[in-house]
Amino acid sequence: MPLSITPMGLPAFNMVESLLFLSINIVPRAHKNARDKSFLLFVTNLGKRIAILPSPDKIASGESWVFYSPKPAPRGGIIQKKRFETLMTIFNLITLFGGLALFLYGMRLMGDGLKKGSSDAFKRAMEKVTNNPLVGFLLGLVVTAVIQSSTATIVLTSGLVGAGVMSLHQSIGVILGANVGTTITGQIIRLLDVNASETSLLNFFKPSTLAPLAAIIGILFLMAVKTRQSDTIGSIAMGFGILFTGLLSMTAAVSPLSESETFANMFYQLSGKPVLGFLLGAGVAFLLQSSSATIGILQAIATTGALTFSSVYAIIIGVNIGDCVTTAIVCSIGSKADAKRTGVIHILFNIAGSILVIVGLMLLHSFGVLDALWDEALSSGGIANVHTVFRLVSAIVLLPVCGQFEKLSRKLVKDDVRLGENVDHELSLLDEKFFTSPAIALSGAGEAITTMARLARSGVMNAMGVLEQYDAHTIEVINENEEHIDKLADHVDNYLIRLSPHMPSGHGSDMLNYYIQCFGEFERIGDHAVNLTENAQEFLDRSASLSPTAHQELMVLREVLGEILEYTYKAFAATDYEAARHIEPVEEVVDDLVATLRANHIRRVRDGQCTVYAGLTFLDILVNVERIADQCSNVGVFTLSMFDEHIMNNHHDYIQALHQGKDPVFNRAYQEAHDKYFGELKRIERSK
Repeated sequence: MPLSITPMGLPAFNMVESLLFLSINIVPRAHKNARDKSFLLFVTNLGKRIAILPSPDKIASGESWVFYSPKPAPRGGIIQKKRFETLMTIFNLITLFGGLALFLYGMRLMGDGLKKGSSDAFKRAMEKVTNNPLVGFLLGLVVTAVIQSSTATIVLTSGLVGAGVMSLHQSIGVILGANVGTTITGQIIRLLDVNASETSLLNFFKPSTLAPLAAIIGILFLMAVKTRQSDTIGSIAMGFGILFTGLLSMTAAVSPLSESETFANMFYQLSGKPVLGFLLGAGVAFLLQSSSATIGILQAIATTGALTFSSVYAIIIGVNIGDCVTTAIVCSIGSKADAKRTGVIHILFNIAGSILVIVGLMLLHSFGVLDALWDEALSSGGIANVHTVFRLVSAIVLLPVCGQFEKLSRKLVKDDVRLGENVDHELSLLDEKFFTSPAIALSGAGEAITTMARLARSGVMNAMGVLEQYDAHTIEVINENEEHIDKLADHVDNYLIRLSPHMPSGHGSDMLNYYIQCFGEFERIGDHAVNLTENAQEFLDRSASLSPTAHQELMVLREVLGEILEYTYKAFAATDYEAARHIEPVEEVVDDLVATLRANHIRRVRDGQCTVYAGLTFLDILVNVERIADQCSNVGVFTLSMFDEHIMNNHHDYIQALHQGKDPVFNRAYQEAHDKYFGELKRIERSK
């Protein structure tokens, strides 16, 4: 029979255990009747905090006792008392931190596997997110729930914003969704609460069963199954098993605390010191760099019965803040202004959400709404539910006003000092609404590619100047313009592919194919410009210098590159036949110059006029110059193809015929360019 005790002024509660342990701290309370006194008790396994005991003259104030009943006692039966004391040993601490290590490693292993198996798909989905914050919220929630890391989701979002793939406004919904999605880990860990008979199928969902089962599945996929995704699946399953093994170790390590009056009092004190609880939660989450791990630790401790809502709500709120600080730091390292703003928005949202939750809790508690929950002992599932509700309510309330976070982040993080040119106009021309008029759409694409050609040309010429006189600012401008070229190339590529079904056959279709052929050449020219700046950096880093003759030869190369790039730009921008005809003769002269300068420089290195390091870098410069000329040659041939169908279908044969001297126009132009630039080399030799 259960033992029923009715404390003075309190409703009855039943003690249904056949062996009932009550860990208590006794504090006398005065009553009008001097022979009747009540005492404050902490009852861990019943989730109650107050009971009344008789015979107060036999109990000393401030002492800890255990009261137990060997068998069900009748109403009014005698309850014996026995002195009680529990401490965690060093072995419990080793088990606790070892379990934490397994838990963190399992989370990382499972998260890495999930990201590896799904990151590309989620990245593509995030690239297509609309300006609707609700869509972004749902996407952020799903991505984070699957890859088990809000930090990874927000850092990925920051990268997409920095790359211009996603706008800052689009990212806000994803950030709010990521904050809610990260609570799924706690909902998984709540399986600690599963309590089933030995024959029940629910036993499969108990961590003590799931952990070894997941490990078995994981090792089978890692060692026995040989498919393209087997390693990924094995890592996910193994990580899941290690995670729960660590969780079980932590739970076992803290089990003695379930009977510790000191430990219970520690959390009881937190209920009256929410600021301390907030700082504790924020600090642990910051150190572990994971809100999920911190909540998991709380869920393990919850198995002791010592955690009540009043003692942990502030800790959970603090966890939300500590987690987002690390994410903001990661987003800020070497990022553009908008990418940094994503991290700031994450912090602002969590601060606003925390304030919202705190104000809401204080109001509800003052009106007595939370009285039944306030001193209730929370289970593992209770911790998970509180965490989820806090974040979900914050997101629902703040989602409609998310635009204010964007405005505030722009005030807190100033715009980057703009380097290079602004290509926003060109990007705005690549709009699908122009597909109804394919000629206008094609014209916009042509303008964007022309900008790419101009930026590539200026990048190469500036890079050649940096080789002569190092300038860090010029290199930054070249690198920034190269990013603009890459961005335009990506947008033009997708735009032209989507435009092609709308383009009627004929000249428009030929022009579209021409654009598709040319834009990649200008992108590669921009890449070679960056390579030349890296050559300049090598000279600086190695304190290497070229001989005066080598410097003069570089000036000749700069001049010939300027000529061929000018012809190339005119040929594309105006579809200029005459300019296109001049590209190949100059390209052939560039090849001759490179071969001659390579031989000259090898001789100088051999004679000790240049160092080996400087010599290797000079030869690398020649390779980049030759490839730039090759890209220009391709644009010239593509342009000529627009005027001559024979060239369009036989590029290789046309180039071969030119090099065999069968075209008098080519021969004359080649000879003029050859005499001009090799004449300059002769003047350099004579001046030595």
